[in-house]
Amino acid sequence: MAGKISTGGGGKRDTQPVVDPNVIPFIDIMLVLLIIFMVTAPTPTVDVRVDLPPPNPVPQDMRGRNPTFVQIEDEGGRIFLYVDGEAANLDTLADTVLRHVAENNYALSPQRYYADALIFIRADHDAAYNDVVSVMSKLKEEGFAKVGIFAEQVS
Repeated sequence: MAGKISTGGGGKRDTQPVVDPNVIPFIDIMLVLLIIFMVTAPTPTVDVRVDLPPPNPVPQDMRGRNPTFVQIEDEGGRIFLYVDGEAANLDTLADTVLRHVAENNYALSPQRYYADALIFIRADHDAAYNDVVSVMSKLKEEGFAKVGIFAEQVS
């Protein structure tokens, strides 16, 4: 055990135990554990893909191309889907959207409907996030490439 030696007083050597804890090993261990946890921590993953626009977007020719809107409404726990005002359900959603894409996009060839048609999803504030994502994933599974969320500014 370490001790202090004091030489004060009558020349007598007085030894006292050191009562201060040695915290250096504790700090070393904590720093090593911190580095281990920082290195092994999983990286955050995102399930919804977000394509950001380029910094200076080039205006696209929108003549003959109108977006198709899918409205999600929650009324008392029941979910209602509307494609450009026409009622639909999740099972027939892709067919209804494809019909409206053909009506709204007369400048597109039928081979380009899935790749170039713009589909926006609107949801009221009562609709659950799960419902919005399930509609988006259903349309993506059917092959529609440009599916986005339409946000309106509340004033």
